[in-house]
Amino acid sequence: MRNIVDASKLELTSTIVNIRRVSKTVKGGKNMRFSVTVVVGDGEGHVGVGLGKSIEIPEAVRKAEEDAKKNMIYVQTVGTTIPHKNLGVFGAARVLLMPAAQGTGVIAGSSARTVLEAAGIRDVRAKSIGSSNTVNIAYATLAGLKSMMTVDKVTALRGKTREEILG
Repeated sequence: MRNIVDASKLELTSTIVNIRRVSKTVKGGKNMRFSVTVVVGDGEGHVGVGLGKSIEIPEAVRKAEEDAKKNMIYVQTVGTTIPHKNLGVFGAARVLLMPAAQGTGVIAGSSARTVLEAAGIRDVRAKSIGSSNTVNIAYATLAGLKSMMTVDKVTALRGKTREEILG
């Protein structure tokens, strides 16, 4: 069950999460490049995270946006929040996503906030556990959103009615 989205038909906004200068030591010295992490989203459930590397920053940003558009997902929401509590894991970074009451806003740190706002989620709490690497936190948040299940999805998978699942 894949929830990858075609990004060509959406009006997307992109936000730079992280710009790092990275180097590779070679025979002639050090090769300097820039690594850029970008979050793209339409504010209506579609969101993607991408990484791009290049000698120049604008080129790295373009590559990161392309990568983010390739890896876009659609996030199901319940009103303005997420359907249930969930843990997203990427590398050593773990992000705990928790639904919140309407009017709470996005309570999250740095890159998790950027991903959640790009997805259009207005009321949610998030706690990053483990690694403080902004790139890994962005990817962990995306992984947590990707594995969300709504009641309709569960009914389709289990072949039961909505009342049987909700009790």
